Amino acid sequence: IVPIAWVFLASLKSQLELVSGNPFDLPKQILWSNFADAFVKARMGDYLLNTIIVTAFSVIIVLIMTMMAGYAMGRYKFLGRNLCMAVFLASIAIPLVSTIIPTYEVVKGMNLVGTKLGLILSQAGGAHVIFLLLFTSFFQSVPNELEEASKIDGCNYFQTFFYIMMKLCKPVATTVVIMETIWAWNAFMLPLVLTLNNPSSRTLAVGLYAFKGENTVDWTGIAAGGSIAVIPVIILFVLMQKHFVEGIAGAVKS
Repeated sequence: IVPIAWVFLASLKSQLELVSGNPFDLPKQILWSNFADAFVKARMGDYLLNTIIVTAFSVIIVLIMTMMAGYAMGRYKFLGRNLCMAVFLASIAIPLVSTIIPTYEVVKGMNLVGTKLGLILSQAGGAHVIFLLLFTSFFQSVPNELEEASKIDGCNYFQTFFYIMMKLCKPVATTVVIMETIWAWNAFMLPLVLTLNNPSSRTLAVGLYAFKGENTVDWTGIAAGGSIAVIPVIILFVLMQKHFVEGIAGAVKS
């Protein structure tokens, strides 16, 4: 809580008061104009909208992809299943920074560099092994009788998945939504590389970097922009904390 409190207090102070006084002193004069300047002059409003769009579609793609893959890995035995899981697990050891260049080349080949669609696909295109393991572990724990009962009722493979399994895995799905939202919302390096030639597509994390000039740093502007960036994530986590804990606990238990 301490860093968040400091950032919020700093966002309400003048530049001089911030660098000369105690960081945790209450502002002598509350400057809400810092937020207005961040939204208008620094275009944080546009970056916020970009971040919401990129995050929302990334979460949807990742949720559907990992849920379906986890269902197949957890419920069915097929040739190469263990090898696939071993490859997924091994990919955890690959640093994200080492994948930036090939990711950029793929996005460039699709003529999507500097676009929101390019950001969405690059954010959602990872292995997301943790989410896959959560869904795989959960689906392995589902009793076979439920699947057999759905077949007796006339459900095929896809109907069993959509009408039964998806409803059962809501706690795990909520956990994945929260974690992917936080990761996509705070992503910096990949959006920075992909939006260098098109500032209008920048996300909040990249937009904050613009407050740092060659010779000066607008600390109150960074604090105001940081507050704008962190408050939605905190609200999301507080509202969905119960489901997050249930999802993690259910996956670990299974």
